[in-house]
Amino acid sequence: MNNRERVHAILHYQPYDRMPVVHFGYWHETLVKWAHEGHITEEQAYAWGDGNPTDAEIAMKLGFDFNWSSCFTPDTRLRPGFETKLIASFPDGSRHVLNGEGTVILEKDDAISIPKEIEHLLKDRASWEQLYLPKLQYCIERVTHAGVNAGGTIIRFDEGGEDYIKASAWADPYGIYVGSLFGVIRNWLGIVGLSYLLVDDEPLLDEIIDTVGHLCYACTETALQRICPDDGPAPFDFAHMWEDISFRSGPLISPRIFRKKVGPYYHRITELVRSYGIDIVSLDSDGDVTKLVPVWLDNGVNTMFPIEVGTWGSSIAPWREQYGPELRGVGGMNKVVFTRDYAAVDAEIERIKPLVELGGYIPCPDHRLAPDSRWENVQYYCDRMRETFG
Repeated sequence: MNNRERVHAILHYQPYDRMPVVHFGYWHETLVKWAHEGHITEEQAYAWGDGNPTDAEIAMKLGFDFNWSSCFTPDTRLRPGFETKLIASFPDGSRHVLNGEGTVILEKDDAISIPKEIEHLLKDRASWEQLYLPKLQYCIERVTHAGVNAGGTIIRFDEGGEDYIKASAWADPYGIYVGSLFGVIRNWLGIVGLSYLLVDDEPLLDEIIDTVGHLCYACTETALQRICPDDGPAPFDFAHMWEDISFRSGPLISPRIFRKKVGPYYHRITELVRSYGIDIVSLDSDGDVTKLVPVWLDNGVNTMFPIEVGTWGSSIAPWREQYGPELRGVGGMNKVVFTRDYAAVDAEIERIKPLVELGGYIPCPDHRLAPDSRWENVQYYCDRMRETFG
């Protein structure tokens, strides 16, 4: 069996020959450290991206089979993004920088964590209509220069990329990214701004959600129409979404409100991909997502990823007990053991053995590998996974 066949078999509760050894990529600082240690080249550290050839080279060195986040990605982002701009510098070397999403963040040269948010450009209807809405327009017109036509309309599809998909036959699973329906909005507003907007101007929040939902659907629909053969299903193994809308104590939004406002767009998109034969839909959200799982499951998302263990102890086991075999999972392996020793790796593999026996579950580190991950521990993990689940 190849890895595509293995994944299909595992997530559909069918026989398979071995468990693939799956990963979720790395922090940039991790790759730079490994380059300094001589495990990879500096060129590889800077060329890496999810699913690209460098990703495959590094995975082979470590012993991984593939990266779950390998996806064809229709462009549902702000187009054009905001120009990165230095706002202020401080004596300690830190600085305030406007990023591509319109958020002013605190940057520090030695920081290896998510930067602190200082301010957001999106505050009210005026900033929405002037700064954001024009960047979220749908267009499929093709041009040959700079990605923008004479009228300034953003081009959201790359013909070369579509031609590549049509011509490719790959042995590893490959998904289609169908967007973020709420996580990007949380990025633009910040959690405080989002909370205030829900109370101060709920119709505006609804309009923002509608705009994002329609754009994600339109981009996904066009990609599937252009790529899929007339006489067969889509050449994708799964559809994939990103949100990151939970933290260690649970969701950053009320599950009731999330179900009401965002659930219909999940349902519409998952129905669309299923009409093209894609019946595995995975969703990436960190934190404790337990209270959001039923919302996603009811609206067609059936595979949780990366099941971040954290201090709250997330696991597919209680979700499976509550929701049955329709709930699948990829992830749930506590990446923290990579900072420790071989004994910690062995203990973690023992812990996930009963989870694998549930079926419909593929172990994967529960986030990108952080800079304190030790190269030799990751290699040892890959070897032990093959010994244990081969």
